[in-house]
Amino acid sequence: MVNIVEAQITDLDAIVQVDRQVIGNTSRKVFIEKAIKQGRCILVNEDGDVAGFLIYDTHFFECTFISLIIVSPAKRRKGYASQMMNYLVRTSLTEKIFSSTNRSNESMQKVFKANGFIQSGIVENLDEGDPEIIYFKSKSLS
Repeated sequence: MVNIVEAQITDLDAIVQVDRQVIGNTSRKVFIEKAIKQGRCILVNEDGDVAGFLIYDTHFFECTFISLIIVSPAKRRKGYASQMMNYLVRTSLTEKIFSSTNRSNESMQKVFKANGFIQSGIVENLDEGDPEIIYFKSKSLS
């Protein structure tokens, strides 16, 4: 069974391990812990195991901004990123939802497009030679 739920502090270690699988270290543990404590982290459970997580905030011009979406490499291509994004759009307290990805991350660009997000701008100079593409979705159009 698959469930999308708000992460609890008891999920921290499992979430950090999923993150470690993707980035190779646990350097974001404090960031993840803070997001969980502030109620800004959701996760996807697959048969009781954390398969992925999403962190957001509302500091981007007072709009919801998805800052991180991570799915365990072994659990990818099952629609989990889409399920978490759709959950967040449905429950967002703001009308506008934004996120971003590098131009080189074509798979994430496809996820945004498949979920009704549209390109809304480009930010240069975050990662040398790999611009960040900003995506937008209106809650009312969902």
